[in-house]
Amino acid sequence: MSRTKAGSPHDPRGKERFNEDRARQTVAGAQPDLEAGITAIHETVKTLKPRPGVYRMLDARGDVLYVGKARSLKARVANYTQVKGLTNRLLRMISQCRAMEIVTTNSEAEALLLEAQLIKRYRPPFNVLLRDDKSFPFILLRSDHAFPRIQKHRGARKAKGNYYGPFASAGSVNKTLNALQKLFLLRSCTDSFFNNRDRPCLLYQIKRCSAPCVGRIDEAGYESLVREAKDFLGGKSSAVQQDLERQMAKAAEDLDFETAAILRDRLRAATFIQGSQAINAAGVGDADVFALAAKGGQVGVQAFFIRGGQNWGHRTFYPRNTGDLEKEEVLSDVLLQFYEEVPPPRTILVDRVLPEQDLVSEALCEKAGHGVAISIPQRGTRRRLMEQASRNAVEALERRLAESGTKAKIHRELAEFLELEDVPQRIEVYDNSHIQGDKALGAMVVASPEGFEKGQYRKFNIKQAQTNDDFGMMREVMSRRFRNLAENPDGEEGRANSHETVWPDLVLIDGGKGQMSSVRDTLAEMGIEHVPLIAIAKGPHHGREGREVFHFPDGREKTLPVNSPLLFYLQTLRDEVHRYAIGAHRAKRSRAITASPLDEIPGIGPARKRALLLHFGTAGKVRAAALDDLKRAPGISAGVAQQIYDFYHAGG
Repeated sequence: MSRTKAGSPHDPRGKERFNEDRARQTVAGAQPDLEAGITAIHETVKTLKPRPGVYRMLDARGDVLYVGKARSLKARVANYTQVKGLTNRLLRMISQCRAMEIVTTNSEAEALLLEAQLIKRYRPPFNVLLRDDKSFPFILLRSDHAFPRIQKHRGARKAKGNYYGPFASAGSVNKTLNALQKLFLLRSCTDSFFNNRDRPCLLYQIKRCSAPCVGRIDEAGYESLVREAKDFLGGKSSAVQQDLERQMAKAAEDLDFETAAILRDRLRAATFIQGSQAINAAGVGDADVFALAAKGGQVGVQAFFIRGGQNWGHRTFYPRNTGDLEKEEVLSDVLLQFYEEVPPPRTILVDRVLPEQDLVSEALCEKAGHGVAISIPQRGTRRRLMEQASRNAVEALERRLAESGTKAKIHRELAEFLELEDVPQRIEVYDNSHIQGDKALGAMVVASPEGFEKGQYRKFNIKQAQTNDDFGMMREVMSRRFRNLAENPDGEEGRANSHETVWPDLVLIDGGKGQMSSVRDTLAEMGIEHVPLIAIAKGPHHGREGREVFHFPDGREKTLPVNSPLLFYLQTLRDEVHRYAIGAHRAKRSRAITASPLDEIPGIGPARKRALLLHFGTAGKVRAAALDDLKRAPGISAGVAQQIYDFYHAGG
């Protein structure tokens, strides 16, 4: 793979991922000029060859507008200069384009995979975006221990072992894990916990672990349980159940009723897993099922995850920027972006023929390292699965449209009640958390008309404000949040934290008149007067919800009826910042509790700290130790001992 550029300096942001607030700002802030866009594309075409690759369209600031792939870069990019017949969406994109970046690849399939990767990274405003920031959970059966551990896993699959998934949600994987523990009695504890046991833990008592940590089962017996678990998760669940039934019958014949009772409970766990599927996928093997529904300008894609003939949950995706694209193209883009994060199964069932379906299959095969077949089911169990997925897609989209209508109404009421010029697209909510000034921090949560934007949340460790000075803390938070915007009002300079270059449409403060005054004055000192501010405080009856008072910068106060949906929404915003601030504060206190005075000594890492504590017993005894005593500690050289002694006895 090789990379070339045309008409642009290096990308000034270098970010792993552009958020969607940045994408909206890219579109809103661009100065359209169709002739300038065509000229930039013409200049790029001159440098291109008829090779496969990926191209990026950039605006005047270097933000990515669009990512596309091509079998022949020269022919594909040249098409954008023939404006006749192009859709309005493409014309808007070209009119904002000022430069292009080109990456050539060895094959079209490789280009297709790179395109999906770059779309996930840059979130361009003119590409279909699969907005799902949550990683999918897997079940991991580790293989790096004599007694393998079974656990829930998210993120990169670096640990050695067998991964089973994806599961649609944490709830579905937790239920399956609980049942698997009852069925196979495999340990779920960490290695350190396992190595330090001298008697069985509670899980053994409630028959959810075989207690290999204390020798209640030998290595061969545990390995047998692991094989059964692999067979069950690999699709041989019926064989495992039949084997358990045979073992239970034999134990009963031998009058070993205790063993028979244990096997009976394990068999019930297996039956529970099979009976909780809700979807009959017997004989399907490993497959993902995708069905698309479209209505009211929105698209919903329902996905069923089938592994080993078992249903591991379903999820609905709502891709953005679908616009005037064909639904088949939208589904193709969804698949490629989805499998950028998740390993593809051998079978993918779809409800319509995809454009370049063979190429998509080839690209996923290259990524997975095994064959991947994409097909439209015609009969039998697979056809019934697709019908169920299609029905779920329609129902989920209808529910979302109904909810969107309600949300849109609430946001219109919000704009009217708070006297805003327009419906706020970015709401920032602020709160402080501390205990008598200790471990104080400020918190910011972000909401949009579509919900909370958790990737935009931010914590502010209070560094300057005095103890118990809530107003001073809020002034510090506001100063740090808006300092960069005050210096750079257009938000055009690239920064590591994207929220620092995005103006909020509304700032909601948890507090009363004092908090409002401190925030208003802080922003005024920075020359910021156009950001709408509202403070929400409990009314005279502090213990009762629904008596909140809303304070305006000019001193006015407003209230809402107790049963108002708008009041409930604003309470939800305040409760979310409470939750986030308190959680961050608890985490900060926990870190402080587990910290050691030895952490402050330069050059003392975890191994030396452990050696010192094992030798002396406490950090206090390390502090009081003589230099010769420190030198005698295992793993502590004379130089390190002198460094520790000097740290505690500076100045003699």
